[in-house]
Amino acid sequence: MFTTKLHHFTKVRQFFTPNKLCNLNMPAVHNLQKRLKSDLYEPDYLISMEPDEPVYDCLNLQLKGYDFALLEACQSQIHRYAEVMGIQVDECWATPAQQLKVQQFKPGGTAVEAEYHLNVYERNVQVTDVPAWALGTLLRVSRAVLPEGCTLRVHEHEIAHEEVRYVPDNQLLELKQQLQDMGGSRAERKKKK
Repeated sequence: MFTTKLHHFTKVRQFFTPNKLCNLNMPAVHNLQKRLKSDLYEPDYLISMEPDEPVYDCLNLQLKGYDFALLEACQSQIHRYAEVMGIQVDECWATPAQQLKVQQFKPGGTAVEAEYHLNVYERNVQVTDVPAWALGTLLRVSRAVLPEGCTLRVHEHEIAHEEVRYVPDNQLLELKQQLQDMGGSRAERKKKK
């Protein structure tokens, strides 16, 4: 039985030799290539008339919430999705927590019933050169990933957003103020004279 299958296989193989296959298919491939070459030509004026795709230069996706661990996980997911979509993530950062004091009053009065101290955390994802079609998709994905109690804002990057990131050095600021109160630095005194 094995020998009959082997004999059948060799007959089929002799019938379909590579040269015969090439000779049978060569004219069809050749005609197909000629037809495609004529279809590929497009005039220059048609290419120049294509509309330009709008691109957003630098955007910040700002996440705010009360739970830092959830917020950080959400930020990392948005970062990952943006990279998968081919959007360039320039930078990610956290800002110092904003401390809020919330008071609950008794009904119909001014007496404080309860007092809460809340921390509002913020994480930012900065994306650059985002095509308009990709931004819509990224925003839909970001909203779907966003946990409860968190907010998402998208805005253009400004210098004020950069300055909020850094915690001021109060000791250095006090020393500068004392120096100004004493008459300024030596360089400033020489300029005054």
